[in-house]
Amino acid sequence: MNFLAHIYLSGDDDQLKIGNFMADSIKGKQYLKYPYKIRNGIILHRAIDYYTDTHPVFIESAKRLFPIYGHYNGIIVDIFYDHFLAANWERYSDIPLEVYILEFYALLQKNFEILPHKVKTFLPYMIQDNWLLSYARIEGIEQVLTGMNRRTGKKSQMNLATIELRKYYKEFQAEFELFFEDVQTFSKSKIKEFNK
Repeated sequence: MNFLAHIYLSGDDDQLKIGNFMADSIKGKQYLKYPYKIRNGIILHRAIDYYTDTHPVFIESAKRLFPIYGHYNGIIVDIFYDHFLAANWERYSDIPLEVYILEFYALLQKNFEILPHKVKTFLPYMIQDNWLLSYARIEGIEQVLTGMNRRTGKKSQMNLATIELRKYYKEFQAEFELFFEDVQTFSKSKIKEFNK
């Protein structure tokens, strides 16, 4: 799962959202230095990642990309799945996507000091180019994949993956819908555990 899904799967708790969002920048036990709820957001993120990587439907999506993109296939599917969430947002939330995203950016700016250095560095670009909203369009996904391809020294060829997204759009969407039902149930049960 990529940024938008991780934020959404955090539910209504702002601190959980912040932790879940910034979790990729927190290595090992560094999460222990954060306040309790942000810590739980980081733990939730890690649990969602493991659940995702081992889910048979996600594996099926990733398998379709493996012959071309090798071990980058899972990263690409993460981004595809964020596309389907953004493109079909009204099925998952009563809050319009634009409003939801602006509120989240405001939340990050309000809590800027607690964010790790890496997040502080990319956040202005994320807001300026509105990455989260761009996921709703295939062109936006193409831009994200192009940026990621640059970061791999252009070895991954991820920038070309929208070819497969367009070609197998219905298959990827059907897999996303099946998977997303399961991961929502999983995330809600993890959040309940935190609140016990």
